[in-house]
Amino acid sequence: MSVTEAMGQEEEEEENQNNNQEPKSKSNSPSEVAEITEPTKDQVEEQQQQEYSWPVIRFDVPPHRTYHFYNQFRNSPNPNNFLKAIKWSPDGSCFLTSSEDNTLRVFTLPDNGSGDDINTCSIPADEDSYAAKLVMNEGESVYDFCWYPYMSASDPVSCVFASTARDHPIHLWDATSGELRCTYRAYDAMDEITAAFSIAFNPTGTKIFAGYNKAVRMFDLHRPGRDFKQHSTLQGNKEGQTGIISALAFCPTHTGLLAMGSYSQTTAIYQEDNMELLYVLHGQEGGVTHVQFSKDGNYLYTGGRKDPYILCWDIRKAVDVVYKLYRSSESTNQRILFDIEPLGQHLGTGGQDGFVHIYDLQTGHWVSSFQAASDTVSGFSFHPYLPMAASSSGHRRFVVPDDIYEDVPLSGNENCASVWSFSVASVENDTELNGNNFNNLSEHEELHQGP
Repeated sequence: MSVTEAMGQEEEEEENQNNNQEPKSKSNSPSEVAEITEPTKDQVEEQQQQEYSWPVIRFDVPPHRTYHFYNQFRNSPNPNNFLKAIKWSPDGSCFLTSSEDNTLRVFTLPDNGSGDDINTCSIPADEDSYAAKLVMNEGESVYDFCWYPYMSASDPVSCVFASTARDHPIHLWDATSGELRCTYRAYDAMDEITAAFSIAFNPTGTKIFAGYNKAVRMFDLHRPGRDFKQHSTLQGNKEGQTGIISALAFCPTHTGLLAMGSYSQTTAIYQEDNMELLYVLHGQEGGVTHVQFSKDGNYLYTGGRKDPYILCWDIRKAVDVVYKLYRSSESTNQRILFDIEPLGQHLGTGGQDGFVHIYDLQTGHWVSSFQAASDTVSGFSFHPYLPMAASSSGHRRFVVPDDIYEDVPLSGNENCASVWSFSVASVENDTELNGNNFNNLSEHEELHQGP
């Protein structure tokens, strides 16, 4: 055997021995183990979102009145007090009411709606389930209010809402203490404070948009005071949108679209970043009092005062009305608010008849109704997560005698606020509910591709 062959044989034997040995273990430092075994915060949140499924509400079963509030509004110094509106907070921990006594009230949902007695309300109709957590007086008639879009009870800094009242600036309230955090003031040509008729936070929560007469003003949320940007809705050539801007709504899909309703019976669509007017919608019989986008952002729903119909518009073409949803509001100037449930498949609205009517947004057909009060249902709001909803009722009664309530006694179902619990469809029958497959949540994205 040559020397070279012997050296090659030795090298092969060494390689075989090295291959037969177990490899050295890698470093098992705590940081590296944690990096492998512990998911990041974003991964945990994403996993929780994937695991959560929206409850499918059964509208064919009448809801149960869970909580009821009456005396707190009857004991007001204003004998003609009634509720104007009601809105759930974005995190669903509480809801906010506005009433004729110039007062805002925050009601906290006990146990986040997880109590054992959630489907029953055993108290009489003229009593209250519990007292409001916070009561804030505005001093003048409240025009509008809205929650901060990222409000969370676990983060006290984010627990705020904005309100606007007659002859007052925009107020930013603390929803945990009831204290006034700051104000946003707009001034007219005479350097006097002018009140906003409608307000809304932009989707990022950095600005407050406020509607005025033929104008909208934008306030930086982090710069309270009198600094703002102003945009006139009526251009020099008299084109655009006239009248008081009475309702504002942003597209929920972050497309940058802004809808503004006016008492001139028109609704205009703007681009948020540069306030470019895209088009103006005509067809409302009365002044527009409420506008709301569908969950997928393709459709816009508008309602007006002294107008019995909620109009559905396809904002991708915005030529004709897709369909109309009836409600009994043809003889009142009162603002009647409607809402769309979290899945985006049904709309609920009140009316003068005291009923809440539910409509299928895919077809525009009436689904069901239930009596929420004995007088006008002025507001209706779905809970953002639970199969619940809140309603407010009441209207102005023009009376003079002091003993009018003895002649016309109220039963407790007027001028009240209520929380309703809906039945939830089970896995076995949710595919048959109303003839639609609600079990597959991915279908929600295609719901509005053509009613």
